[in-house]
Amino acid sequence: MSITIPGFTTRPIGVTDGIELNAAVGGEGPALVLLHGFPETHLMWRHVAPVLAEHHTVICPDLRGYGASSKPEAVADDTYSKRTMAADIVALAGALGFGRFALVGHDRGAHVAFRTGLDHPNRVTHLGILDIVPTLDTWKVLHGVSAAVGFHLYLMAQPPGLPEQMIAGSADAFFGHFLDTWSTGSDAIPADVRAEYLRACRNAVASIVADFRATATVDIEHDQADHDAGNRLTMPVTVVQQDWGRQLGFDAAATWRPWATDLRHFTTRAGHFMAEEAPEDVATLILNLLKR
Repeated sequence: MSITIPGFTTRPIGVTDGIELNAAVGGEGPALVLLHGFPETHLMWRHVAPVLAEHHTVICPDLRGYGASSKPEAVADDTYSKRTMAADIVALAGALGFGRFALVGHDRGAHVAFRTGLDHPNRVTHLGILDIVPTLDTWKVLHGVSAAVGFHLYLMAQPPGLPEQMIAGSADAFFGHFLDTWSTGSDAIPADVRAEYLRACRNAVASIVADFRATATVDIEHDQADHDAGNRLTMPVTVVQQDWGRQLGFDAAATWRPWATDLRHFTTRAGHFMAEEAPEDVATLILNLLKR
């Protein structure tokens, strides 16, 4: 039996020509979209989504290139740009009847959420960001031996061919490394969920690499253009991170302030997979964001 989010219905939803996002939808009320991170699927929200669905229509898609969503070949530089993936999310909400929605993203989904907030400020009412800094800043804070924590970013930034071959040759070990080392507890991701994450990633190596490669190319260009133009996130923004400042030697909250006019920044004691390690805390932070 496949794993599902309790009380949610999962189905593919068309967002553009030939592209469908697999999405779990549940609850009633104002729309709230939750975007998953790497190396996971929408199932990372299985504890948080039912709580939020008590007062909202909660939409949990697999991102383009992940899970059971479409995985188009990266025939252009922007096939997996965060701008393209952000447009997917706006179209997904629209297909479900929502012109405006709150948006929370974790890891890769947080990069998509960030871009959605910049590109579509009239659509996003509230923005939650879990455990990233913006793309432009990510490359600035990685330096010296501390950058080893982001070795996968440099690997998948390489031209097409070698990264895909290396990862596909040892997919379970590669993706499993992050599931095992980025968590602070062994019980946060149970065996059946871990197996589902690995299966999904094993079947999406090329598209996952393309997503990361975009973060080293076209996504930087888009961030730089917004930075130079002084564009900022104008909706209420909540950022929750591990203590990146201590780990990498920079002020994470200060890094975020230039990007948002209404920012609240929190540090968590949970690991990277905070929605699975501390779901009650994450649900509370999201509910507090939605009250602003």
